[in-house]
Amino acid sequence: MTETGIYGGSFNPIHRGHVELAERLCRDEGLDELWFMVSPQNPFKKSSPDLLDENSRLELARMAVREHPCLKVSDFEFRLPRPSYTADTLAALRQAYPDRLFTLVIGADNWLAFKDWKKPDEILSHHRILVYPRPGYPVQTASLPSGVRLTETPLIDISSTELRRLISQGEDASYGLDEVVWQEIRKRGYYRKA
Repeated sequence: MTETGIYGGSFNPIHRGHVELAERLCRDEGLDELWFMVSPQNPFKKSSPDLLDENSRLELARMAVREHPCLKVSDFEFRLPRPSYTADTLAALRQAYPDRLFTLVIGADNWLAFKDWKKPDEILSHHRILVYPRPGYPVQTASLPSGVRLTETPLIDISSTELRRLISQGEDASYGLDEVVWQEIRKRGYYRKA
């Protein structure tokens, strides 16, 4: 079976840290592929006012992974009822791709809140979970249930929030972005204050 990592998020915008983490997980954790699952806008909860529309974020993500064969970008959640809960997305993926084994990739911040997610036991019963370290969110490896593993990936200090702040102020955010993504953001005026 093809083992496929599912790394969900708004990717607003996708940055070098996301791609570097995904590459490391493919290489070190035995994933055949990793799919960036771009989350659509949630109509029930107004996210940040600077959330780009889902198709623009999807396109930027596709640009960012163009030279990384093991990384894919998925709009699978765009076709699911909203809001899209991880448990529902994974159940739909199992049905749509019975030949794949899906592994959930989440940050330590999300793992610490995992018990409050929708159907956490169902997720655990069907999927391996890879938890990547996040600054300020210590995970006790001894207390992790079977099938959950804390990865030894480096802490990458790049933040989408900080990149958006720099762009909105007309500053250089190229350090954190793939060159083609950075050029597209500039060309289209994304995240610039009106």
